[in-house]
Order: sequence, then structure tokens, then C-alpha cells
Amino acid sequence: MAGNQPVIVLVRPQLGENIGKAARAMLNFGLTEMRLVAPRDGWPNPSAGPAAAGADIILDQAKIYDTTAEAVADCTHVYASTVRKRGVTKPVVGPDEAARAIHAEPGKSAILFGREASGLETEDVALARTILTVPINPEFGSLNLAQAVILCAYEWSKQASVVQPTQEEHLPPAPQEELDGMIAHLEGMLEPKGYFFPEARADATRKTLRTLLTKPGWNHLEVRTLRGVLSSLERAPKDRISS
Repeated sequence: MAGNQPVIVLVRPQLGENIGKAARAMLNFGLTEMRLVAPRDGWPNPSAGPAAAGADIILDQAKIYDTTAEAVADCTHVYASTVRKRGVTKPVVGPDEAARAIHAEPGKSAILFGREASGLETEDVALARTILTVPINPEFGSLNLAQAVILCAYEWSKQASVVQPTQEEHLPPAPQEELDGMIAHLEGMLEPKGYFFPEARADATRKTLRTLLTKPGWNHLEVRTLRGVLSSLERAPKDRISS
């Protein structure tokens, strides 16, 4: 199926059956790239195959990662599927709006789905640039993993035939790996200056800083430029040469 396909990332999934059902949902609507972050029961999982009902190609080609950050390192757009913002201030879209953006945006997109029991952790949501929330009955918000995947895959498939051409003059946003490197660079400079003091507030300060730096959608040249600025600032000033 034509179109800019998002990567489906299942973060710490618990049951092999649910992984298989998610694979089936993906292939139903033309999505083929699954990534698994630290599946609870290991991988491969014998329970996944029967539940996939023929979508074995998805399971066979699924890639395994230890952390969510590693799973989205090559992605320029990361969506966190969650029913709550979890204290992180980010743009919030529905599956239809996310699908339109994925088709229109250059670069690789990823949609994160959390474990069955508790969803995504705050640290996983912090990696995303956008929160994807499915409109659901507030009196019965029980949506299982495969259902969440199939809703997003369906909305993506509806847009597959109406892709807008990419504007070539706009550089694509930087991959997540480059963005993480820039944030780590800045944090490394701020640490010895006492910016993250007191220690009790350090985690919250780091999350706020990450949210601030993930909002602009930097392209790789902008990230490289800012890294150059940071490198210049951390170097000792050169002695002036008197004439």
C-alpha cells in the first residue's frame, strides 16, 4: 500500500497473544513495520503466531529493542498513544489528524503503544513530540492494545490515497537520536553549573527542558548548528593576542 507508513512500537507488551493481534491489525490496513521494546515474556513468543491469524510476516520481521529511546532513534516524528497527558505539555491529536500529518510529513514516524495493564510510562511519553488520544467513552475507557493499533492503522489507511506532495524546500526534522544527543549535550553543560539543583526537582526539571526542546521540530542542520553553539560555549575562551 502506498503512503508514508508509520512504525508501530509496542512498549513492554505483556502477552504474546496481544502482540499477534496487533500484528494482524497492522496488516489488515497495510502497515508492516513492528518494533518491540522489552517484551515481558521475551521474543519470539509462541502465543503470538496463532493470534496473528496469518500476519506472520509482521512477527518475523519485528525488531527488538531494550529501550524506547533506541526503538525511535531513527524517527523524526514520534506519537505517544495515551488517554492521559501524564503531566507532559505537548500537542494532542486524534488518530485522524495524526494520520494526515504522518502522510504529509517527511521522514519516518512512529506511534508508541504502552503495556496492556498501565499504558506508557511518563518517560516514554516524554520522548514523543505529539500525544495521540483516541476519543473514547469516559465512562468506559477500556481499549485493548490491538483495538488501539487497529484504530490508528485504519485512519492511516484512509489517507493512503490522498498523500500531499512534500515541499522540497523544507528540510525534514532531525531524527530522534540527534535530538537526544543535543539534549544530552545541553544537560551535560548545565549539570556542573547546578542547574538541576535541588536534587528532588531534578527529574521534573529535565522533563520540562526536554518538552521545551522537542516542541520546535528542529531539522538536522538546526540541531547541528545548536550543537556547535553549545560546543563553543563549553570551550575555554582563547587568550587574546596582543599586537
